Amino acid sequence: MSDAKSCTVAAPGFLRDHFYPRSASSVADARRFARDTATAWGVPPTQIDDLELCVSELATNAVTHGVPAGRGYLLRLLGFEETVRVEVHDSGRRWRKPHGTETSHEATTGRGLLLVAALSSEWGVLPRTPLGKVVWAEFRL
Repeated sequence: MSDAKSCTVAAPGFLRDHFYPRSASSVADARRFARDTATAWGVPPTQIDDLELCVSELATNAVTHGVPAGRGYLLRLLGFEETVRVEVHDSGRRWRKPHGTETSHEATTGRGLLLVAALSSEWGVLPRTPLGKVVWAEFRL
């Protein structure tokens, strides 16, 4: 185990973001962006894996449910002293709070937000002006 100082993000107030098109292939790009950013900020490798999986789930949800045709989504990473926050911004006209639901053992979808809830320190959703929403997850280091 490393001491707390080695788990601190490089400097408080770090921000990186990237805009992605509404396409399934953009999810892999978003994962790479998140992994590269978290690595540069000094996030522990085990937490990078969790963060990357949550980015994958949130980006997939945005592409599948939140981003209208012809638009995209914004992935924003915010680094604070002992926390990294992931935000996925979409511009869908309908604002509906996403929710994790129980799924059957046979289901092949529907577990994304359950994973986000299990792997992150906390998560939530906020309305986005003028339309859409921001789904976020935080990781305490």
